[in-house]
Amino acid sequence: VVPSAMQGRQMVQWDKDSCADAGFLKIDLLGLGMLSAVERCVEEIANTRGERVDLSRIPFDEPNTFEAIRAADTVGVFQIESRAQMQSLRRTRPENLEDLFIQVAIVRPGPIQGGAINPYIERRGRLRENPSYKIPYEHPSLEPVLRGTLGTIIFQDQVMQVSEAFAGFSPGEADGLRRAMSRKRSKEAMQHHREGFIAGAMRHVGAEEQAARRVWEMVAGFAGFGFPKAHAAAFGLLAYQSTWLRVHYGPEFLCALLNEQPMGFYAPDSLVHEAQRRGIAVLGLDVNASGVQCTVEKVSGGGGLSVRLGLGYVKGAVADEVRELVAERERSGPFRDLGDLAARAATRRGTLEQLAWAGACDSLAENRRQALWQLGIAAPGEAVAGAVQLALPIELPEAPRLRPLDRWQRVLADYATSGVTVSDHVMAVLRPRLSVPMLATSAQLARLPHGCSVAVAGMVIARQRPGTAKGTMFLLFEDEWGVVNLIVPGTVYERHRALARAEPLLLARGRLERSPSGVLNVLVRELAALERFLAPGEEEAAGMGASGRVTRLRGTDGVGEAAEGAGEAAEGAGEAAEEQDGAEMGADMRTVAPPVQSFASGRRR
Repeated sequence: VVPSAMQGRQMVQWDKDSCADAGFLKIDLLGLGMLSAVERCVEEIANTRGERVDLSRIPFDEPNTFEAIRAADTVGVFQIESRAQMQSLRRTRPENLEDLFIQVAIVRPGPIQGGAINPYIERRGRLRENPSYKIPYEHPSLEPVLRGTLGTIIFQDQVMQVSEAFAGFSPGEADGLRRAMSRKRSKEAMQHHREGFIAGAMRHVGAEEQAARRVWEMVAGFAGFGFPKAHAAAFGLLAYQSTWLRVHYGPEFLCALLNEQPMGFYAPDSLVHEAQRRGIAVLGLDVNASGVQCTVEKVSGGGGLSVRLGLGYVKGAVADEVRELVAERERSGPFRDLGDLAARAATRRGTLEQLAWAGACDSLAENRRQALWQLGIAAPGEAVAGAVQLALPIELPEAPRLRPLDRWQRVLADYATSGVTVSDHVMAVLRPRLSVPMLATSAQLARLPHGCSVAVAGMVIARQRPGTAKGTMFLLFEDEWGVVNLIVPGTVYERHRALARAEPLLLARGRLERSPSGVLNVLVRELAALERFLAPGEEEAAGMGASGRVTRLRGTDGVGEAAEGAGEAAEGAGEAAEEQDGAEMGADMRTVAPPVQSFASGRRR
């Protein structure tokens, strides 16, 4: 017995099976972040375009929406954004809502363990090629029950329907089978139902024993988690609606997703990069333009809409102070300079420094180090009795010549402060220093032949090792051009476990596989930390007697060290920055890497 949040009320925690045994009504309350995101998106559309969207009245057979679904262009969409769903979409090619309901339900442990996925996909393909193709059924009595799912068991309801139509179970017996399947401690009960199922099928429809056993294996394999059809229909409808918004109102949909984080399969940084590849402009943090949350802005010159990151994304910035800063700007106008920012906003020095290091003060200073230096000597305003006591308007002295951050340092600073970088990509920064034979970008893979040996490098943005995969791990790399799917066999995973589970920047060698539907995967045979393949800088190369030209990438002092060193003048700001070796760069990235989706620790809601 534990106390609840409501005063005077206690809670007793029982598992679902105990509740069912006691005869209690069990209700699952499901909170979906996508419902909030969709509502935000509709409100944003009304604010930016003056259009009121009613999602109950949109066309549910819209060609562009289904074209995006069939092309697996579904990043950020409810339920069908995972890599497994995307690869399946290219093969199933849904054409209507009913197909989408099945799609939502099929990538679940129940249909996977029941062996439904491959037969369903194969039969859909044959029907597209030959509409007169006859769907095979284990017994004619199963056709009315399994016609919609092409002879396979996809929905939880079908377990009960098959039991009644094929094995002659009563509704009560069929529900008993369903409940036994949903319990982990039900082996004895399942064995009892198995004997009754096989005997009932032979008696009820005259099935042969072998056919009865095969149908039972389909049913028993569904003992893993699966969707009832009503559940799949509700989720499928939301998947369609979110895809429709993504297709027709991309900036507003992205803005809503960013404001609802954490949710979904991808971190905000990945959502931003994918949107930029689709042509959506994403603007960085700015104390004179950003709201607390992300917002949609009209691009000057009539160039459409863009998404501006909100100051609430800055880690370590006190939420109340950020809200007050935005409110002060809206009351009294933009901040004229860093002194004006510090004086008018009742913001502690730590928050101001985080904003500066995140690049939010770039419009008021030449670079981030200079912004840090000047804010370090500015007198901030003080919150007094619900108002702000302004500091004396002392003009800040000119900052010394401080070396600007180079590309690598800016990426590290962005990840350390907001978790999102909008102006660069870590792989674009590192690629000039990579020296790897047969290294291909995500954009080049489509032009390579099936079965060829290939090496790919990228930032890991998703890791999955589901129990149904029998030890196989699935990784998703992102580079400056797109994403790469990687399949890591169990033996390779065990050999490189630490890298596969934790390293943010990886190099993978393996074989390129292209399915008939055009899905590309790299079957991995070796993983390595990318830092091992970063070529040395010019000075290091000269010391080793290297004769080839090496592209120079200026290094970093590390986020913490750079912040501390912001007050030190650097003679000759245009001179090259200090070189870092690969190990230092790898360590820096491990410190600030954005979060990664994993079914083990999950970010979804």
